[in-house]
Order: sequence, then structure tokens, then C-alpha cells
Amino acid sequence: MTDNGLGVLDGSQLRLFRAIDAAFLRLADDWQAPEFRFPFLMRCQDLDNFGYYDNFPHLGLAATRLDPERLGALLKQPPRPVEQMPTEVMEASAFALPSAACYSIYLDLAGSVLPADGVLRTTVGTCFRNEDHYQGLQRLLGFSMREIVCVGPGETAKSHLIRAKEEVISLCAQLGLDLRLEVATDPFFDENGGKAKMQRLFPVKEEFVVGGLAIGSVNYHRNFFGERCAIQAGDDTAHTSCLAFGLERWVYTLTERFGSADAAVSAVESLS
Repeated sequence: MTDNGLGVLDGSQLRLFRAIDAAFLRLADDWQAPEFRFPFLMRCQDLDNFGYYDNFPHLGLAATRLDPERLGALLKQPPRPVEQMPTEVMEASAFALPSAACYSIYLDLAGSVLPADGVLRTTVGTCFRNEDHYQGLQRLLGFSMREIVCVGPGETAKSHLIRAKEEVISLCAQLGLDLRLEVATDPFFDENGGKAKMQRLFPVKEEFVVGGLAIGSVNYHRNFFGERCAIQAGDDTAHTSCLAFGLERWVYTLTERFGSADAAVSAVESLS
């Protein structure tokens, strides 16, 4: 069931969720990308340092504390239950709900001087997007994103994407998914801005699309995050790239492909 982008995974779907994420973790392990787990929240000032609010004000979501006294006064007034919490009872917030999992990796490496050949990291995060509509597991307010991130020299970051595309294409072929690669606008830049227009000439983001639904992507950010977080790879500013998967979308797509979540679990587990 879903309500305003709030989705629920039943037992079979949850087994499929864990099975496909295990497949992605094996890929990360093969690439020697250690796993990290980061907080669900980020500081607003860190997102602002990435230009997030300038480029995507419509997606932003904050986590805020409610003032007990003002909340108490509100609750004394009908009607109950409260359908919407008015801004009058909210305090200013220093924390945000991020829309991508990789941000925290760059922040964790801020100020670092990495080996000349860079590093790989993987993480899974609950991400949030304030979109104009939601649709089952295909488009959720809060969803799970698995990412495998490369931080290093430019050529290493680009090689990461080439290898990632090859692996995902192979995986989808084994699962019988009709996959298309489509050039898309970078999620870190406004799609109507100059940077996005340049990207259409020099694509740095491609999405893995099945049945019209993007189930993952590869992203090359050049030295954007390396500069904002002062990360070096050897003597040079680090470049970054990532392979990202929307796990609930994989659950939806594989269930559609195999007819049930249980059948999809068997197909995924046969890959290991």
C-alpha cells in the first residue's frame, strides 16, 4: 500500500529487496569497495555547499523540531487528528533529508589526501524527494539507494563508470530485462541551467531504463565534489563518479518481469 509516497514492502518483496542488494554488495566486494553506513540526516549547510538549494529548491525536505508549547496549544484546538503540522509550531532546522546517498561519502572524505589511484566506497541510504506526484514502488517520497562510489583521478573515475555499465548490462541480460541506456540531466544541477545544457553536449549521466522506469544510473561529477570538499587524489583535486540503484524500483521491475516477488528472488539468488 502507498499513501502520499509512503510505500510498504511485504515479506516476499523484502526478501527480493535483500537479495538484489546482496548482488550489488557482491559487486562492491569484487571491486574492493568497503561498505559504510551514514546518518539519515545531513546538515543544511553541507547541502548548501553543494549548491543543492539553488539547483533543486523543489526537492528539498528538512527535519525540524516541534516546539512543545506551541504544539500543545495546537492540539487543544479541533479538529483531531492533525492532518498537517503548521509551520507556526516548527522551529528552525539545521538538518535536511538528503536526496542521494553519495553526498555523505564526499563529506566523510572532506579534507583528505587520498592515494594517487583513489578509493572506492559503497553505502545504502534512505533518500527523500519532494516530488509533484508519487506512484507505488516506482516513485516514493522515501526510498533506498545503493551506491558504489569512486573518488580519485579523472580517468579512474571515468573507468569506474565504464566497468559499472558493463556489469549492469550483463546483470540485466542474465535476468532477462529489456534494458535501455538513456542520457539524463545530472541530479546535482538544475535541468534548465547552463551546466545541464553543457551536459547534453558532453553527457556525464546515463540512466538504466526498463519499461520506461529508471532503475539506476551512472554519474560522473568531474571535480565538483572534490573541489567543494577539498579532496585530493595524490597532488590533484579528486574527481568522483558513482553507480546508483533505486532498490524499491528493482523490486517493482523484477516482480513485473517474473510474475511474483518469490519467483524473482529465486532468479536473483541463482546468480550467486
